[in-house]
Amino acid sequence: MFLLAFENKAGLPVEPATFQLYVPALSALWRDSGIREAFSRRSEFQLGESVKYFLDNLDRIGQLNYFPSKQDILLARKATKGIVEHDFVIKKIPFKMVDVGGQRSQRQKWFQCFDGITSILFMVSSSEFDQVLMEDRRTNRLVESMNIFETIVNNKLFFNVSIILFLNKMDLLVEKVKTVSIKKHFPDFKGDPHRLEDVQRFLVQGFDRKRRNRSKPLFHHFTTAIDTENIRFVFHAVKDTILQENLKDIMLQ
Repeated sequence: MFLLAFENKAGLPVEPATFQLYVPALSALWRDSGIREAFSRRSEFQLGESVKYFLDNLDRIGQLNYFPSKQDILLARKATKGIVEHDFVIKKIPFKMVDVGGQRSQRQKWFQCFDGITSILFMVSSSEFDQVLMEDRRTNRLVESMNIFETIVNNKLFFNVSIILFLNKMDLLVEKVKTVSIKKHFPDFKGDPHRLEDVQRFLVQGFDRKRRNRSKPLFHHFTTAIDTENIRFVFHAVKDTILQENLKDIMLQ
Protein backbone atom coordinates (compact mmCIF):
# COMPACT_ATOMS: atom_id res chain seq x y z
CA MET A 1 0.00 0.00 0.00
CA PHE A 2 1.23 3.48 -0.81
CA LEU A 3 0.62 5.74 2.16
CA LEU A 4 -0.14 9.17 0.83
CA ALA A 5 -0.65 12.21 3.02
CA PHE A 6 -2.50 15.13 1.44
CA GLU A 7 -2.07 18.64 2.81
CA ASN A 8 -4.99 20.87 3.71
CA LYS A 9 -5.06 24.66 3.61
CA ALA A 10 -3.32 24.85 6.98
CA GLY A 11 -0.48 22.73 5.63
CA LEU A 12 -1.39 19.80 7.86
CA PRO A 13 -1.40 16.26 6.42
CA VAL A 14 -4.69 14.51 5.66
CA GLU A 15 -4.45 10.73 5.91
CA PRO A 16 -5.68 8.59 2.98
CA ALA A 17 -8.59 7.13 4.97
CA THR A 18 -9.76 10.63 5.87
CA PHE A 19 -9.37 11.88 2.30
CA GLN A 20 -11.40 8.91 1.06
CA LEU A 21 -14.40 10.18 3.03
CA TYR A 22 -14.42 13.38 0.96
CA VAL A 23 -14.10 11.73 -2.47
CA PRO A 24 -17.88 11.29 -3.12
CA ALA A 25 -18.57 14.93 -2.22
CA LEU A 26 -15.67 16.17 -4.34
CA SER A 27 -16.83 14.04 -7.29
CA ALA A 28 -20.38 15.38 -6.98
CA LEU A 29 -19.05 18.93 -6.80
CA TRP A 30 -16.96 18.38 -9.93
CA ARG A 31 -20.06 17.16 -11.81
CA ASP A 32 -22.05 20.24 -10.78
CA SER A 33 -23.03 22.44 -13.75
CA GLY A 34 -22.13 25.63 -11.88
CA ILE A 35 -18.64 24.37 -11.14
CA ARG A 36 -18.24 23.31 -14.77
CA GLU A 37 -19.32 26.77 -15.94
CA ALA A 38 -16.81 28.38 -13.57
CA PHE A 39 -14.11 26.01 -14.84
CA SER A 40 -14.82 27.02 -18.44
CA ARG A 41 -13.96 30.60 -17.41
CA ARG A 42 -10.79 29.64 -15.55
CA SER A 43 -8.66 32.11 -17.52
CA GLU A 44 -10.42 34.88 -15.57
CA PHE A 45 -8.98 33.73 -12.24
CA GLN A 46 -6.01 31.75 -10.89
CA LEU A 47 -6.46 27.99 -11.14
CA GLY A 48 -3.82 25.29 -11.41
CA GLU A 49 -3.65 23.60 -14.80
CA SER A 50 -3.64 20.12 -13.25
CA VAL A 51 -6.96 20.57 -11.44
CA LYS A 52 -9.05 18.90 -14.16
CA TYR A 53 -6.70 15.92 -14.40
CA PHE A 54 -6.81 15.17 -10.68
CA LEU A 55 -10.56 15.76 -10.35
CA ASP A 56 -11.20 13.48 -13.34
CA ASN A 57 -9.14 10.81 -11.56
CA LEU A 58 -10.60 11.22 -8.08
CA ASP A 59 -12.00 7.69 -7.86
CA ARG A 60 -8.59 6.17 -8.63
CA ILE A 61 -6.65 8.59 -6.42
CA GLY A 62 -9.10 8.08 -3.55
CA GLN A 63 -8.38 4.35 -3.27
CA LEU A 64 -6.53 3.23 -0.14
CA ASN A 65 -4.10 1.25 -2.31
CA TYR A 66 -3.45 4.25 -4.57
CA PHE A 67 0.06 4.44 -6.01
CA PRO A 68 0.89 7.51 -8.14
CA SER A 69 1.60 6.98 -11.82
CA LYS A 70 4.38 8.81 -13.65
CA GLN A 71 1.73 11.13 -15.07
CA ASP A 72 0.40 11.87 -11.58
CA ILE A 73 3.89 12.81 -10.43
CA LEU A 74 4.58 14.99 -13.47
CA LEU A 75 1.31 16.86 -12.99
CA ALA A 76 1.81 17.37 -9.26
CA ARG A 77 3.50 20.67 -10.02
CA LYS A 78 5.12 22.85 -7.41
CA ALA A 79 6.39 26.29 -8.35
CA THR A 80 10.17 26.77 -8.16
CA LYS A 81 11.16 29.05 -5.30
CA GLY A 82 14.72 30.14 -4.82
CA ILE A 83 17.54 28.55 -6.82
CA VAL A 84 17.79 24.83 -7.51
CA GLU A 85 20.89 23.31 -9.14
CA HIS A 86 21.03 19.99 -10.97
CA ASP A 87 24.33 18.36 -12.00
CA PHE A 88 24.30 15.50 -14.49
CA VAL A 89 26.52 13.86 -17.11
CA ILE A 90 25.55 12.93 -20.67
CA LYS A 91 28.05 10.91 -22.69
CA LYS A 92 30.88 11.95 -20.35
CA ILE A 93 30.02 15.64 -20.75
CA PRO A 94 29.11 17.37 -17.45
CA PHE A 95 26.14 19.72 -17.36
CA LYS A 96 24.93 22.02 -14.60
CA MET A 97 21.34 23.18 -14.85
CA VAL A 98 20.23 26.03 -12.60
CA ASP A 99 16.47 26.38 -12.15
CA VAL A 100 15.28 29.80 -10.96
CA GLY A 101 11.78 30.79 -9.93
CA GLY A 102 9.86 32.87 -12.45
CA GLN A 103 7.63 34.77 -10.04
CA ARG A 104 8.36 38.47 -9.65
CA SER A 105 9.48 37.97 -6.06
CA GLN A 106 12.13 35.47 -7.25
CA ARG A 107 13.73 37.50 -10.05
CA GLN A 108 16.14 39.52 -7.93
CA LYS A 109 17.97 36.23 -7.29
CA TRP A 110 18.59 35.54 -10.99
CA PHE A 111 21.75 37.50 -11.65
CA GLN A 112 23.72 35.74 -8.92
CA CYS A 113 23.35 32.59 -11.08
CA PHE A 114 24.51 34.07 -14.38
CA ASP A 115 28.27 34.08 -13.88
CA GLY A 116 30.03 31.67 -16.25
CA ILE A 117 26.92 30.32 -17.95
CA THR A 118 27.06 29.06 -21.54
CA SER A 119 23.35 28.80 -22.34
CA ILE A 120 20.00 30.08 -21.15
CA LEU A 121 16.92 27.91 -21.59
CA PHE A 122 14.06 30.40 -21.43
CA MET A 123 10.82 28.57 -20.75
CA VAL A 124 7.44 30.22 -21.28
CA SER A 125 3.91 28.86 -21.29
CA SER A 126 2.58 29.00 -24.85
CA SER A 127 -1.02 28.66 -23.67
CA GLU A 128 -1.28 31.65 -21.31
CA PHE A 129 -2.06 34.33 -23.89
CA ASP A 130 -5.48 34.90 -22.29
CA GLN A 131 -4.37 34.90 -18.64
CA VAL A 132 -3.06 37.51 -16.21
CA LEU A 133 -0.38 37.34 -13.53
CA MET A 134 -1.18 36.16 -10.03
CA GLU A 135 0.76 39.15 -8.65
CA ASP A 136 -0.82 41.69 -11.02
CA ARG A 137 -4.27 41.09 -12.51
CA ARG A 138 -3.76 43.82 -15.13
CA THR A 139 -0.71 42.29 -16.82
CA ASN A 140 -1.07 39.59 -19.46
CA ARG A 141 1.18 36.60 -18.75
CA LEU A 142 2.47 36.32 -22.31
CA VAL A 143 3.29 40.05 -22.41
CA GLU A 144 5.17 39.70 -19.12
CA SER A 145 7.15 36.75 -20.50
CA MET A 146 8.07 38.71 -23.63
CA ASN A 147 9.22 41.67 -21.54
CA ILE A 148 11.43 39.44 -19.37
CA PHE A 149 12.82 37.77 -22.48
CA GLU A 150 13.62 41.18 -23.98
CA THR A 151 15.56 42.16 -20.85
CA ILE A 152 17.61 38.96 -20.87
CA VAL A 153 18.22 38.53 -24.59
CA ASN A 154 19.51 42.10 -24.97
CA ASN A 155 21.71 42.10 -21.87
CA LYS A 156 25.38 42.64 -22.79
CA LEU A 157 26.37 39.93 -20.31
CA PHE A 158 24.78 37.36 -22.61
CA PHE A 159 26.17 38.49 -25.94
CA ASN A 160 28.05 35.20 -26.37
CA VAL A 161 25.47 33.03 -24.62
CA SER A 162 23.14 30.85 -26.66
CA ILE A 163 19.53 31.49 -25.67
CA ILE A 164 17.03 28.76 -26.44
CA LEU A 165 13.32 29.51 -26.21
CA PHE A 166 11.02 26.78 -24.92
CA LEU A 167 7.35 27.39 -25.70
CA ASN A 168 5.91 24.90 -23.25
CA LYS A 169 2.43 23.47 -22.59
CA MET A 170 1.76 22.69 -26.23
CA ASP A 171 -0.93 20.23 -25.18
CA LEU A 172 -2.89 23.05 -23.55
CA LEU A 173 -2.30 25.39 -26.49
CA VAL A 174 -3.71 22.82 -28.93
CA GLU A 175 -6.96 22.67 -26.94
CA LYS A 176 -7.17 26.39 -26.22
CA VAL A 177 -6.89 27.64 -29.82
CA LYS A 178 -10.00 25.61 -30.68
CA THR A 179 -12.22 27.80 -28.51
CA VAL A 180 -10.28 30.95 -27.52
CA SER A 181 -9.28 33.69 -29.97
CA ILE A 182 -5.80 35.07 -29.40
CA LYS A 183 -6.85 38.15 -31.40
CA LYS A 184 -9.06 39.24 -28.50
CA HIS A 185 -5.93 39.67 -26.38
CA PHE A 186 -3.45 40.57 -29.14
CA PRO A 187 -5.26 42.73 -31.75
CA ASP A 188 -2.13 42.81 -33.95
CA PHE A 189 -2.49 39.07 -34.62
CA LYS A 190 -2.81 38.29 -38.32
CA GLY A 191 -4.10 34.94 -39.42
CA ASP A 192 -6.67 32.39 -38.30
CA PRO A 193 -6.89 32.55 -34.47
CA HIS A 194 -8.14 28.97 -34.38
CA ARG A 195 -5.36 27.56 -36.55
CA LEU A 196 -2.53 26.19 -34.43
CA GLU A 197 0.23 26.92 -36.95
CA ASP A 198 -0.79 30.59 -37.21
CA VAL A 199 -0.81 31.01 -33.44
CA GLN A 200 2.57 29.28 -33.09
CA ARG A 201 4.09 31.53 -35.75
CA PHE A 202 2.76 34.62 -33.99
CA LEU A 203 4.23 33.52 -30.65
CA VAL A 204 7.69 32.85 -32.08
CA GLN A 205 7.70 36.13 -34.03
CA GLY A 206 6.65 38.02 -30.90
CA PHE A 207 9.71 36.81 -28.99
CA ASP A 208 12.01 37.11 -32.00
CA ARG A 209 11.12 40.80 -32.44
CA LYS A 210 12.45 41.51 -28.95
CA ARG A 211 16.04 40.73 -30.03
CA ARG A 212 18.22 43.68 -31.02
CA ASN A 213 21.25 41.57 -31.93
CA ARG A 214 20.36 39.69 -35.12
CA SER A 215 23.79 38.10 -35.64
CA LYS A 216 22.84 34.94 -33.77
CA PRO A 217 19.76 32.82 -34.50
CA LEU A 218 16.98 32.31 -31.99
CA PHE A 219 16.60 28.61 -31.31
CA HIS A 220 13.11 27.62 -30.24
CA HIS A 221 11.15 24.47 -29.44
CA PHE A 222 7.48 23.84 -28.73
CA THR A 223 7.33 21.41 -25.83
CA THR A 224 4.99 19.49 -23.57
CA ALA A 225 6.83 19.02 -20.28
CA ILE A 226 4.60 16.16 -19.14
CA ASP A 227 5.28 14.23 -22.37
CA THR A 228 8.49 12.39 -21.55
CA GLU A 229 9.17 11.31 -25.14
CA ASN A 230 8.78 14.88 -26.40
CA ILE A 231 11.11 16.22 -23.73
CA ARG A 232 13.68 13.49 -24.39
CA PHE A 233 13.76 14.36 -28.10
CA VAL A 234 13.94 18.11 -27.46
CA PHE A 235 16.60 17.74 -24.77
CA HIS A 236 18.92 15.86 -27.10
CA ALA A 237 18.39 18.52 -29.78
CA VAL A 238 19.13 21.26 -27.26
CA LYS A 239 22.21 19.44 -25.98
CA ASP A 240 23.61 19.29 -29.52
CA THR A 241 22.80 22.98 -30.07
CA ILE A 242 24.58 23.98 -26.87
CA LEU A 243 27.68 21.96 -27.72
CA GLN A 244 27.81 23.26 -31.30
CA GLU A 245 27.42 26.89 -30.25
CA ASN A 246 30.07 26.54 -27.55
CA LEU A 247 32.45 24.95 -30.05
CA LYS A 248 31.93 27.89 -32.41
CA ASP A 249 32.74 30.34 -29.61
CA ILE A 250 35.93 28.44 -28.76
CA MET A 251 37.03 28.46 -32.41
CA LEU A 252 36.48 32.23 -32.60
CA GLN A 253 38.56 32.96 -29.52
